[in-house]
Amino acid sequence: MRAVVIVVVMMVLSACRSSVHSDAYEAMSPNIDVYTFFNGQVNAWGIVQNRSGQLVQRFKVEIKGAIQQNNELVLDETFTYGYGDGVKHRVWRITSQGDGFRGNAGDIATEATGHVYGNALRWQYEMDLPVDDTTYRVSFDDWMWAFDKCTLMNRSYIKKFGLVVAEVTIFMQSSEAALGCTGGLYPQ
Repeated sequence: MRAVVIVVVMMVLSACRSSVHSDAYEAMSPNIDVYTFFNGQVNAWGIVQNRSGQLVQRFKVEIKGAIQQNNELVLDETFTYGYGDGVKHRVWRITSQGDGFRGNAGDIATEATGHVYGNALRWQYEMDLPVDDTTYRVSFDDWMWAFDKCTLMNRSYIKKFGLVVAEVTIFMQSSEAALGCTGGLYPQ
């Protein structure tokens, strides 16, 4: 019985740790504009931590975004790792769907869905994640926040059976001159 209580308490604490409430971001600015931010070159830097907080990956991502004639946003991502290893290349195809977004990529198991809440974007999907000699179906709950028109911060919660098993933190910066982005965190 004691073991059951401990497991239930751990599940509740784990669930609380990753709860983000979308209504808190509705009135915050600047509003996130997915198509404008990702249309062009974006550079990103990130880490992955396991559920104990231990660093398991450190990486950079070069993202080349382009809006196609059918209003599809294509994100061509190339990953390099400074620590750990993972996917080397991914291409997202994203479309605007009324109040949100839909997307897919070759290594993503389900269609991704996203909704904008003021300065935040919530992006959710499932992925078959290779770990050593095994593959696990996990769900990603990504939250992106606009710092300014040139900078986004992404926090991803990777879950298995509803429990957070890893977290990803990524900072992204557009290098598009049309946005006035010059490489500083807070452009004037």
